[in-house]
Amino acid sequence: MTGVPPTRHDGRVAKILGSPEAPPATRASGPGWRDPRLWIGVAIVAASVVAGARLFASADDTVAVWAATARHGAGDQLDQADLTSVRIHFAEAGTVDGYVTLDQQLPADLVLSRGIEAGELLPRASVGTSVESGLVQVPIAVEPEQVPGSVAAGAVVDVYLVAPAVAGAPVGSGPGAGDPSAGAAAASAAPALSEVTVLEAPRPSESFGTSGKRQLVLAVPEGSATAFFQLLGASQGAVITVVRRG
Repeated sequence: MTGVPPTRHDGRVAKILGSPEAPPATRASGPGWRDPRLWIGVAIVAASVVAGARLFASADDTVAVWAATARHGAGDQLDQADLTSVRIHFAEAGTVDGYVTLDQQLPADLVLSRGIEAGELLPRASVGTSVESGLVQVPIAVEPEQVPGSVAAGAVVDVYLVAPAVAGAPVGSGPGAGDPSAGAAAASAAPALSEVTVLEAPRPSESFGTSGKRQLVLAVPEGSATAFFQLLGASQGAVITVVRRG
């Protein structure tokens, strides 16, 4: 028959037939503060935070320093437009003291005492003011055919004094003076000025005077400038020849 309402004996019948009854619900309880598992978890989290902080700090252990954007020679006057900032990690803390960092103010008349290459860090020992550099500006007048057309401000050059091949013309001084061949060999064997920087190099049409020569202004160590003028005065009729480096 269908539609018969259950009686109070149904539960007893179900128990007799083996049907399981649902267990009573219980509330889950979290571990107490005395539970060692809680403190182990806290210790693990704290260690992870410390390790992460140290890793982040070591990843940014760099110093911002100045580097040259292009090649520059001794005597070149630089400003901030000629430099770029780079971040470098120095293995030894004291190494950074040898370079100019961004937190140091650049002098208004910063001058290089030696040449630096493009991308090279700016060394403290190679920069100073125009007074501290020990360099003087030396003007020379060169025949246009004796200087490469590519020579411009910033170029590094050698300057030779080539004696004219005129028989009987005394060239030079000291041993061999009065012997044209000896004078010519002495004048052309080595540069009178080596690896000097061109500060100014106007085109012949822009030079002053009517000589037709090209005017160059060179940055030369003071001692070398004195020797150059002595050699120039002793080498009568010597032809000044400029050779570009690089």
